[in-house]
Amino acid sequence: MAARAKQIAAHLNYPKGLLAGQVAIITGSGQGIGAEAARLFANEGAKVVIADVDSKKAHEVANKINESGGSALAVPGDITDARYINELVKKTAEFGAGKIHIIVNNAGYTWDGVIHKMTDKQWETILALHNTAPFRLVRAAAPYFRVKDGAPRNIINISSTSGINGNAGQANYALAKAGVTGLTKTIAKEWGPQYGVRANTIAFGFILTRLTGAKEAGQFIRLSDGETVALGIPQAQKAGAGAGAGTTQDVPLRRPGTATEAASAILAVTSPLMSYVTGQTIMVTGGKNM
Repeated sequence: MAARAKQIAAHLNYPKGLLAGQVAIITGSGQGIGAEAARLFANEGAKVVIADVDSKKAHEVANKINESGGSALAVPGDITDARYINELVKKTAEFGAGKIHIIVNNAGYTWDGVIHKMTDKQWETILALHNTAPFRLVRAAAPYFRVKDGAPRNIINISSTSGINGNAGQANYALAKAGVTGLTKTIAKEWGPQYGVRANTIAFGFILTRLTGAKEAGQFIRLSDGETVALGIPQAQKAGAGAGAGTTQDVPLRRPGTATEAASAILAVTSPLMSYVTGQTIMVTGGKNM
C-alpha cells in the first residue's frame, strides 16, 4: 500500500506525461477513435503500437506520431487472425524492451441486419471481432500483465450503448458489446488482486466515425474472403429515425461526440488519475440513456 501511495504521489505533477514510460497496444488505431487515442497516448509519454488491418493507414499514424516527437510502431494485420495476435504481442514486447502496460481493444465495425434476416456469417464475424479477438489478445499478453513489478497495467475494452440497451438491427453487435462487459469484469477480478491490473469498459454513444457517417459515402470493410461490408447509416434511415440511431434528439448535449472526445475518455480511464477505478463500464454518450 505504501509503495502504491508513493507511486501515485510521484506522478502528481506528471512532468513527463500521464503515461510516461508505458507501452500500449491500441487495436483499430489506423483511423478514427483509435488513431486519436494513439496520438493522445503518445503525447502523454507512452510508446504506442498501431494495430490496424489497413497497413497504409497504420503506418501513416505511426509516422505522424514519430515525426511529432512521440514513439510509435505500426504492426498492421487482421485482429481476427490468431497468428497475427501472437506476432502483435511479440513485436510490442520487443518495442517495449520486454514490457507491455496497456491494451485498448478498440478495433471493430458493425454488420447490421434484423434478426430474421441475419446470416450466420454476419453473426459469427461480429462475435469473432468484438469478443474472440480481444480475449485472444488479452490471453496472449498475459505474461506481460501477470507480473509484480509495481508498474500500472490497464486493459480497456470498447463497448457501445447497443451493448447496454440493445438496438434494432444489431442483434450480433449488441450481444458482442454486452459480452465485452463480462470479459472486462472477469479480467478485473482475476488479475486485480495479485497483479494490480485495472480493466474497464468504455461504452460510446453517438460518436462521429465511419460507423455513424452517411452510408452513401461509400465507406466499407473488406473481409479476408474478399466480401465487403458497407459502413454507416443510410440518410433515409437517419431522416426517419426521429430520436433513433444517428440523431441527437435524445442526447442532452444535442450533438454527437468527436473522435477526440472519445479518445480522451480512453486516456482518462487509463491514466493514474483513475487509479482506483476498475471493473466499471464508463458511459460516454453526451447524456444519452442516463
